[in-house]
Amino acid sequence: MDGALIRIDTKRNLRDRRGPVHAAAFLRERRMVFDCTRAEFPRIFVHELFHFVWLRLGNPLRHAWEDRLTAEFQAGVRGELGWSAEWRKGELDEGQITAPGRRWREYCCEGFCDTAAWLYSGTARHPEFTLPKRWRKARAAWFEAWLAGRRLSI
Repeated sequence: MDGALIRIDTKRNLRDRRGPVHAAAFLRERRMVFDCTRAEFPRIFVHELFHFVWLRLGNPLRHAWEDRLTAEFQAGVRGELGWSAEWRKGELDEGQITAPGRRWREYCCEGFCDTAAWLYSGTARHPEFTLPKRWRKARAAWFEAWLAGRRLSI
């Protein structure tokens, strides 16, 4: 199989260690598995696809994204652009931001993928899009700068 391909499967009653999920990305296997409605598929597909992007993003860009989210966290911003980032954000405390570990990195990854899904899935509105408009614009500007190869700032 060509290394550039990603296999897509479906599986009923898909779960992870926390319970039912709509999809999962198996990065080493280059595979995505879905258990979602047709209406939800575009948003969830883009989210899962961007897990592969996150993997290849590189530390400088990941750190720049973390700076974007740190600024939001320090400003007390509530809301997110998807449930996978929302629940992780809700479990973080200030100590996990100043001394980042696994929980913080997982939140940053999910926030990146949820933001990409909001931007690129064609889903204009969704109940999970709870991040205030000002902060959505800042995230969109970050992605625009990244894709244009410009210097990233928060």
